[in-house]
Amino acid sequence: MLSIDKISNDKEATLVGLKKRGFRNLEVIDKLIELNSDRKQIQQKLDQILFESNTISKEIAEIFKSGNKSNDVEGLKSKSAELKIKSKDLSDQLDKTKSSILSIITTIPNLPDKDVPEGLTVDDNLEVFTSGQIKDSNESLKNHWDLAKELDIIDFELGSKITGSGFPVYKGKGAKLQRALINFFLDRNTSAGYTEFQVPHLVNSESAFATGQLPDKDGQMYHINNDDFYLIPTAEIPLTNIYRDNILSNEELPVLLTGYTPCFRREAGSYGSDVRGLNRLHQFDKVEIVRLEHPKNSNNALSKMKDHIISILSELELDFRILNLCAGDLGFTSAITYDFELFSKGQKKWLEISSVSNFKTYQSNRLNLKFKDKDGKNYLLHTLNGSSLALPRVMAGLIENNQSKEGVKIPKALIPFTGFDIIN
Repeated sequence: MLSIDKISNDKEATLVGLKKRGFRNLEVIDKLIELNSDRKQIQQKLDQILFESNTISKEIAEIFKSGNKSNDVEGLKSKSAELKIKSKDLSDQLDKTKSSILSIITTIPNLPDKDVPEGLTVDDNLEVFTSGQIKDSNESLKNHWDLAKELDIIDFELGSKITGSGFPVYKGKGAKLQRALINFFLDRNTSAGYTEFQVPHLVNSESAFATGQLPDKDGQMYHINNDDFYLIPTAEIPLTNIYRDNILSNEELPVLLTGYTPCFRREAGSYGSDVRGLNRLHQFDKVEIVRLEHPKNSNNALSKMKDHIISILSELELDFRILNLCAGDLGFTSAITYDFELFSKGQKKWLEISSVSNFKTYQSNRLNLKFKDKDGKNYLLHTLNGSSLALPRVMAGLIENNQSKEGVKIPKALIPFTGFDIIN
């Protein structure tokens, strides 16, 4: 979340950033500044009373220690009792004010980076990279859901029977291709310096809040009421929360993490062609990368993440492009995001397969994740994450874009992981 002190100290920059994102509830900024001023005043009063109370306690202790008891003791005790009542009242006021600040500030998104394009819709996203000439085909290519049925590698109807729509069943070479992609992505990530973790697929509300999914994405996550756990929509949550409430040294930076998990998303309100086949699922597999960086290095780290994913997609021989998302299309917690889109030849449209984001201090402020700099002071770290990669649409692209009369050909880089070079 944003820093309340930064909002108070730089109101105009905050308003400019929020307007750029299309945030409409701007009046809350004045309310926050007012509440923060109240908080400081209450805190000052409370500190003064606690100081007086502590001084009186010492005086009473000294009197008893000297054995020179006098009528002053009863007066001091009475004064101490009055101060305790006042301190309790002020503590309650302080807690209430802090709670009011938190309830408002958690509804405010991150401020966009200076390099984020202006705009409020997907049409305003800026294309910054295309992998050569997109090799679209004039021939009538099949979509992946028809191909998957013909090849008997994915059963969407069986998944609907077992659970519901959006829960496909992979089988035979489809299941092995899925496993091969996971291992391929993890192999490439660990070779690039990321440490692999196996993490829980359920998280508590504290973890979901720390990375910004709560309260913003509450309705989009599956919630287990009995235990108050959430099924993870991304491995970003457990991976980043490994370092919640930590203070790292400069020598420990950067921290690079990767992990494979299934992901669960309700995707409420989705409909039409966008949900056909593997385009949008309620359960899917994804390999994630997370970085914890010194603020001075986070922009460079974001570039490294982009280059890393470019190298993976190039090995898979897939056509793709990169979009710099406009301010209005940014995720709630992101300061800047680059989307990777694969060109689906069977559907003849672009499909998002990855995104890399820099959250700057937005997550670390919630995580209480800091580093001790050379000056001996503690500062908030920058957090970054990216999909490396989300499997469903990569699978869709591989099936559609590599179809031939003989079957679906497997890219050379994947053959050591699949053990076969064609699906037919």
